[in-house]
Amino acid sequence: MPGKQPLFSFGVISDVQYADIPDGHSFIGVPRYYRHSLLVLQRAVKKWNDHQKLKFAINFGDIVDGYCPKDQSLNVVKKVVDEFEKFNGPFYHMIGNHCLYNLPRNKLLPLLKIPSSDGCAYYDFSPTPEYRFVVLDGYDISAIGWPQDHPNTLEALKFLREKNPNTEKNSPSGLVGLERRFLMFNGAVGKEQMEWLDDVLQDATKLKQKVVVCCHLPLDPGATSKEAILWNYNEVMDVIHRYNCVKVCLAGHDHKGGHSIDTHGIHHRVFEAALECPPDTDAFGYIDVYDNRISLVGTGLMESTDICFDP
Repeated sequence: MPGKQPLFSFGVISDVQYADIPDGHSFIGVPRYYRHSLLVLQRAVKKWNDHQKLKFAINFGDIVDGYCPKDQSLNVVKKVVDEFEKFNGPFYHMIGNHCLYNLPRNKLLPLLKIPSSDGCAYYDFSPTPEYRFVVLDGYDISAIGWPQDHPNTLEALKFLREKNPNTEKNSPSGLVGLERRFLMFNGAVGKEQMEWLDDVLQDATKLKQKVVVCCHLPLDPGATSKEAILWNYNEVMDVIHRYNCVKVCLAGHDHKGGHSIDTHGIHHRVFEAALECPPDTDAFGYIDVYDNRISLVGTGLMESTDICFDP
């Protein structure tokens, strides 16, 4: 119904990947604007604050770039966090691979104010009684971010040895189809997190809540390139598909963005990256949330998207 007020609205941005270095290119030659991305974030925060009705905002990971000089990492992360904190409301973060190239989890999570137990970075929150947001830690099992001798690192390295024969574990050379996701810059959801997810979805079902799942890594091959997806996306989606409460999955990581509807009717929206905005262009937005739909109002390169679902 036109004119109907949303239940609430929230801001979204992904893959700022700021670094105080000259512009460069991705591995496949896409231009990257490392300094300009901070201006994109500043404009996003200003626009969200002008909106005045946003309940919170979410950053979908990769706050700084892996090319950031390592002796600057701590100060650069603090600098970007300070820009996020100019938003007039709560800001929720999740970790991405570039965050973990810069800082280990024990330094990163407190800076991002991620509620953590044992260094894990998954959590949930309910902005209203009708909705629950589930933030997954896509680098739970990962070769980056944990100490070298941590069981999660060792499990990830063993997994990569089995799945990716290349010496360079970030190379998909020779890998076919969905096997191309078995790269070191991706990760997996571990067993304990999987059990936690199941419990949260069970609880949300009892409370008749609609759930929005957020993860830096995309969870559906239809919304992303094969190289950008969570290692065990299929296991995570098996848990999600057991319930009817999950309506939308939101992600970053694949900078060009994407949208798909999976076999169970769940929408997947991957956000366009702030990093790849040429000067004077933007990629951020806000989402209006209704009873039976969410509406992404995009700015610049972030495409507006209407997502309808059964209430």
